[in-house]
Amino acid sequence: MSTDVIAPQKTVTFTIKSTPQRVAQRKTIRRLMRMQPHIQRGLDKLATQRRQKDNETYIRAGVKWVNRVKTTKLTYVMPGETFTLTLTPQIIPDVRSVERFLDVKAA
Repeated sequence: MSTDVIAPQKTVTFTIKSTPQRVAQRKTIRRLMRMQPHIQRGLDKLATQRRQKDNETYIRAGVKWVNRVKTTKLTYVMPGETFTLTLTPQIIPDVRSVERFLDVKAA
C-alpha cells in the first residue's frame, strides 16, 4: 500500500479481500466500517428505537429494572464488502494495522 493513498484528509475506498483470523483485527475492520456517515445514522435510529420501544422495563425487588436488547449489527466483515472513509490522523494507525486484509483505492 503506498503512502500517497493513506494520508490524512484523503477519501479512500476499502474492499475486504480476506477475513482476518484474529478477533481483534475483525473488530478493528468493523469499527472502521461503522465510521461511515450512513451507518452512523442507521445505528442512531436503531438506538433510539431500542430506547423507546424495545427495552423491557419491569419491577424487580421493588426497583425499576431494564432488560436491554442487544444492538443490531449493520456491518459485516466478509470478503467483497466495501466502505469509504475520509482518513484522519487518529484512524490511520488502525488502517495500517489491518491493511493486509484490505484493498485500497482513492475515492
